Amino acid sequence: MKSIQKIQNKQSRLFLVGFMFIIGCCNTQCQNASHTESVSKSLTIKKDTPMKLNPLTKEEQYVILNKGTERPFTGEYTENFSEGTYTCKQCNAPLYNSNSKFHSGCGWPSFDDEIKGAVKKTVDADGQRTEITCANCGGHLGHVFYGEGLTDKDTRHCVNSTSMLFVESKDKKENAKAIFAGGCFWGVEYYFQQAKGVLSTQVGYTGGFTEKPTYKEVCAHKTGHIEALEVTYDPSQTSYEELAKLFFEIHDPTQANGQGNDVGPQYLSVIFYLDDTQKTTAEKLIGLLQIKGYKVATQLKKATIFWPAEDYHQQYYEKEGGTPYCHRRVKRF
Repeated sequence: MKSIQKIQNKQSRLFLVGFMFIIGCCNTQCQNASHTESVSKSLTIKKDTPMKLNPLTKEEQYVILNKGTERPFTGEYTENFSEGTYTCKQCNAPLYNSNSKFHSGCGWPSFDDEIKGAVKKTVDADGQRTEITCANCGGHLGHVFYGEGLTDKDTRHCVNSTSMLFVESKDKKENAKAIFAGGCFWGVEYYFQQAKGVLSTQVGYTGGFTEKPTYKEVCAHKTGHIEALEVTYDPSQTSYEELAKLFFEIHDPTQANGQGNDVGPQYLSVIFYLDDTQKTTAEKLIGLLQIKGYKVATQLKKATIFWPAEDYHQQYYEKEGGTPYCHRRVKRF
């Protein structure tokens, strides 16, 4: 009888152990299933929203997608110095601010800095140049060069106009003008094109008595006009005084009959002031030069109509290359 009871007790213990094992396995499987589901959810990758790209013309595809280059001096933004932001034509991402743009004479828009993180730089396969592309969409912009000494940052982003769109600043400040004459207007323009804050320049004739004079007429001394430069500048980036100082340093203000070998009434040194403030500033600078011992021959005249010169005279050195033969900068202030 006791033997039968022992067997029954043993069977009961075995049944209990088996039952507990089954329960444990079920719990483990449930936990594993829950963990697997959790991991599965955590590894689910969300699909990115497709990047919206602007449609491109064949010319734009050639430059932006196929890494082509537009012809020099043909781009829409080469001579644009208005205040605003340059964006990628393909994806509208901001690339450059207008305050980093400068005249380089290369025939393409030039910038010495980009908006942080906007541009990707990749050395070409031949190791000779460094390509720049839009960091957002990969569109080709141009190339970047270093060590040319053109600006304090010693950097030139050479960018195709075709690769960009320009968004003009809404709070744009009113630009100002100045007119200077200091010998051959090619050389005067050359230095002002590179000056900080200068938005645009054009050479022409002023101070005379005839309308719409031609270069031939001015050289024949039949018009009374003088070769001059009209400068448009941003007062928030430079001042009239700074530009006037540049004028006195890029030509010889003591030569009374022209500049260097360019002798004649059309080559005289003259500041054509547009208001009394400009006149006062010019008088102050002339006084400072006289104190330093310079016998200043520069005349001050009230500005009259400025007649733009023929197209082939505009940005002459930028188009033709070379440097001025009768102008060089000499520190005087």
